[in-house]
Amino acid sequence: MRRTLMISAAVAIAALIAGAGWIAVSREHGAGAAPVLKVASQKGGTKSLMLAAGVLAGTPYRIEWSEFPSAQALLEALGAGAVDIGQVGDAPFMFGYASGLKIKAVQVAEQSRGESTAVIVPAGSGIHAVADLRGRRIATGKGSIGHYLLLRAIERAGLAPRDVDIVFMAPADAKAAFSSGAVDAWATWGPYVGLAVLHDGARVLVDGTGLMSGIGFEAANQDAIAGKPAQLADFLHRLTLAERWAGSHRAAYAAVMARETGLPPDVARYVVDHAVPRTVPIGPQVIAEERLTVAHFVAAGVMPQPADVAAFETRFDPGS
Repeated sequence: MRRTLMISAAVAIAALIAGAGWIAVSREHGAGAAPVLKVASQKGGTKSLMLAAGVLAGTPYRIEWSEFPSAQALLEALGAGAVDIGQVGDAPFMFGYASGLKIKAVQVAEQSRGESTAVIVPAGSGIHAVADLRGRRIATGKGSIGHYLLLRAIERAGLAPRDVDIVFMAPADAKAAFSSGAVDAWATWGPYVGLAVLHDGARVLVDGTGLMSGIGFEAANQDAIAGKPAQLADFLHRLTLAERWAGSHRAAYAAVMARETGLPPDVARYVVDHAVPRTVPIGPQVIAEERLTVAHFVAAGVMPQPADVAAFETRFDPGS
């Protein structure tokens, strides 16, 4: 019941965000006896990419798409079995896995060098360095890639988590708080950064370059891994093809993203220019990076327990 309510709440919150298209559900290939793969996507994520690349023709199963405003909402749905697979950043995945969600990472993508995640401040803010965040209110999503960037950035600036006032909010609430001045900064990602910078005059205080890996995971519900391995393998192969296509077709990718999500075209292009994923193997470097991510969350007192490499399912990994 708790998880059902959280999923419903996530959908309701997303509907409040400015602009249409933040939550949508669609079916490909119509009704029939074909098996169904329930795929979750964040705004401007997997759905936009695969539709733009045209890699879904001829799938031997139906796809049901569900779109979510954040990784936290997506992971709750994934853990509850409401969806089978979805793409999230590495930090929220590890946070969700450590909290006991029935999920595993089945594919890894290098999404950026970290620059698509940023701590932003209003244009007229007197905050000009990360050290200036001492005593300030900063909005972010608990366990999100924004949260992880904030922890790394303040650490590098010589601050501890207790030196700042971190306010955990869903994206819709964080956007409203940032716009009204109720918070001094916002640690966020992707389209939220693009909208704030290009349309609201926000300024990037620090991004994730050199502070975070920029990798993301295709995460799957453990029951789907056991019950739909053929569909997952086929879908992940098509996703890899789409990622290869996107690297040399950024304008076309951005155009489809704008149409599918309702994002302004300049924001869609901003997202694409800052993050085009590329499939990489689940290897020692990835696992070492995730242990570092977990260590920072545990040290900050927000992760209940360390996670381990059992979080990864390598049977679908192209490097295996």
